[in-house]
Amino acid sequence: MVMLFQERAGTGAPVVLLHGLTATHRYVVMGSRSLERAGHDVLTYDARGHGRSDPAPTPDAYTYADLADDLLGVLDTAGHERAVLAGASMGAHTAVRVALEHPERVAGLVIITPAYDPEAGPRDLDRWDALSDGLRHGGVEGFVAAYGDDNVPEAWKKNLQTVLRQRLAAHEHPDAVADALRAVPRSRPFEDREQLRGIAVPTTVVADRDAVDPGHPLAIGELYASLIPGARLVVEEEGKSPIAWQGGQLSKVIAEVCAAALGARGGGMTDM
Repeated sequence: MVMLFQERAGTGAPVVLLHGLTATHRYVVMGSRSLERAGHDVLTYDARGHGRSDPAPTPDAYTYADLADDLLGVLDTAGHERAVLAGASMGAHTAVRVALEHPERVAGLVIITPAYDPEAGPRDLDRWDALSDGLRHGGVEGFVAAYGDDNVPEAWKKNLQTVLRQRLAAHEHPDAVADALRAVPRSRPFEDREQLRGIAVPTTVVADRDAVDPGHPLAIGELYASLIPGARLVVEEEGKSPIAWQGGQLSKVIAEVCAAALGARGGGMTDM
């Protein structure tokens, strides 16, 4: 059994936050406490192999099937019959998989910077492998060097390197993160674009513009929002910092989905 580090705060409508690959639970709403103050029961956790959570039992056990099972276990342990799921990148894909396979467990979705398109399949595997090797053999600085910044606007380079170093230094098991860097990109959270049309809960897609975050193409966010019935697309204004990087602003988006989910259930519920 993989033990996952979790934090929970607040009371009210349940929200579960899921981080992206190489991040930790602190990198969804960036430490913002707005959701708890607004009356939400907020649960966040480090994915297997990340942060303070246990590594997977084998180097290849970082598939979306594994990640989805972990999320279901987190919901069960918390006593949540249903919750709003807000996930970034890997966390977004995990939340979508659970919404497709276990819709009864999901009250609403906030899909933050999705990057997976089933028609394209696994992408940039050589780059992911280089990042894995950089981390495994060179530690944090090896990862940063492999990541590079050639395609990053000058105004964002220093901030990007600072964030990368902070994120990668937060892991107790860096070799496990290196394993995840190989396994996660090779896994498919779902098989067909058309499956997204089956999502029937209040959903917002938060996308980034390509100039700042080319690894999470704006076109993929637009695709998800176009296929999920009733989904809303949220994107930062030109030249502004991405909403996904602003914990307070992102928390407002999540709170709006929670309100819509409560409305869809008739309101007045503290456990969805």
